[in-house]
Amino acid sequence: MRPHVPPQLIERAGEWDELHRWERSELGKDLRRLGLTQGEIRELIPVPKATLSHWCQEVDLTQDQIEAIRARTGPDARMGIPVDTQWRRREEIERIREEARRFAEAHFYDSFFVAGVVLYWGEGSKTRNDFSLSNSDPAALRVFIAWVQRYLAPNAEFVLSMHLHEGNDEPSARAYWRQATGLENGEFTKTFIKPKGTGHRKNQLKHGVCRARMRRCGDAWQAVSVWIDLVREHLVQQPSPPDILTGGGSLAQLGRAGDS
Repeated sequence: MRPHVPPQLIERAGEWDELHRWERSELGKDLRRLGLTQGEIRELIPVPKATLSHWCQEVDLTQDQIEAIRARTGPDARMGIPVDTQWRRREEIERIREEARRFAEAHFYDSFFVAGVVLYWGEGSKTRNDFSLSNSDPAALRVFIAWVQRYLAPNAEFVLSMHLHEGNDEPSARAYWRQATGLENGEFTKTFIKPKGTGHRKNQLKHGVCRARMRRCGDAWQAVSVWIDLVREHLVQQPSPPDILTGGGSLAQLGRAGDS
């Protein structure tokens, strides 16, 4: 059975001609992450086969998704993935995860490192290869961006998206989040606007919720998943205030680290 495609992705597919090139790329990868074959994706968006194949190179399917595709297409189907690259990517992932383990073990007493891992553990996306964080607090997004740039990729690029309520001023919200996140030239995907409801909710956020998503994030997602597991294990093993949260400086120093 083909995976369910969320309505917001169907809507974005219907606006294909209006999307920027990078928005089309993100849409193609989002569809691939659902477990669709490249053929199924091309039924939804008019993208050349070679272009789609290039977009999907950094998206790794889970074993369950691969088995589901085989069940739909037959055991001999290539599933839109070059057969001779899967084992290379698996070996590369093993290397990335081992390096991530060593890196984390060397940074357990770095407060900013641990705080960023815990922040992502609690607030970050848990979807495979979707390395993003959503929040209504701009400070949380600034810390996330600074943390990524310090520990993962100094030149990391981000794309922003907003979740607004009907009646919010979208241009004003975009300007606010660009300034608040420090991404003055940040690009936005299509904004999700929640329709007017029953009227019981009175505390609507003026600028909504913003998501910062790292581009080309496959390797980063793998590394951070290892970091979260290791920090979780380390915290569970500590009977009382963990040294990894007290050995790296004060909260004021941590805040300055996020702003640097």
